[in-house]
Amino acid sequence: MLVGLDGPDDAGVYQLNAEQAIVSTVDFFPPVVDDPYTFGSIAAANAMSDVYAMGGEVLFALNLAAFPEDLDRAILTEILRGGGEKVAEAGAIVIGGHTVTDKEPKFGLAVTGLVHPAHILTKGGAQIGDLLVLTKPLGVGLITTALKREQADPAHVATAIESMSALNRHAAHLAQRFGAHACTDITGFGILGHGLEMATASNTRLRLRMGDIPLLPGARDYAEREIFPGGLSRNRDFVLPHVRFADLIDAASRAILFDPETSGGLLMALQPDQARALVAQGEIDGLSACIIGEVAAGSGIVVE
Repeated sequence: MLVGLDGPDDAGVYQLNAEQAIVSTVDFFPPVVDDPYTFGSIAAANAMSDVYAMGGEVLFALNLAAFPEDLDRAILTEILRGGGEKVAEAGAIVIGGHTVTDKEPKFGLAVTGLVHPAHILTKGGAQIGDLLVLTKPLGVGLITTALKREQADPAHVATAIESMSALNRHAAHLAQRFGAHACTDITGFGILGHGLEMATASNTRLRLRMGDIPLLPGARDYAEREIFPGGLSRNRDFVLPHVRFADLIDAASRAILFDPETSGGLLMALQPDQARALVAQGEIDGLSACIIGEVAAGSGIVVE
């Protein structure tokens, strides 16, 4: 076992031989959008993201589904189709799964991937002086909550869906190519929660620049209107003792940083010249990657 229960990493890693290690992860959740196919696609992208955060490639996946007895089975078919096609986009296959009866639909994947033992990315490798790169904008939780409350602009929802549905596969390829020291994906604990895990595992402090952090269209508006998902307050309660905000960081900005994301981007720590090269290559490739801060001596997170 190379990565297991000793620390809060994104997936488990088990070495097979000198050149191969298995990456294993699982994730599932209730619908975040109305369309079944889109929900399946987002849930699959989210589950596979943990393999990419460890620097691996997805081999295969097992469906995990919960479904009410009184709903049309055609809805479940569309959920599974969305997930299956997203797995195929990743160059992998679905080889089985399990479904249970439940009052609320849920869907996700148990995912198996492969990584070279010498090329595993973890949260614990960030080095003082590294720059921090984020590959997707924030605000998904705020937008999907606004959708549930029927207060969301359809254009904002469409952009959020596009972001959630995008695989982190190419971002992981770039992380490997440019020698990322540490990596994690931004999901339910928000950027501050997952950033704190990276800082703690690396025995460093993360310094984030609020003005450089990309946001989805509409995210700030919903934050200012306090359309908050339930997980936001839990994230805030857990992370707040370890975060110091500059006085100019307003309440809406702080809420965005606590926002529980679904299928967010990768947060990487890289040597400065490599970070800049990755962002430049991402621009050529159509990947949204931004330098949002740096790794410093100390502990916790500072938001400037």
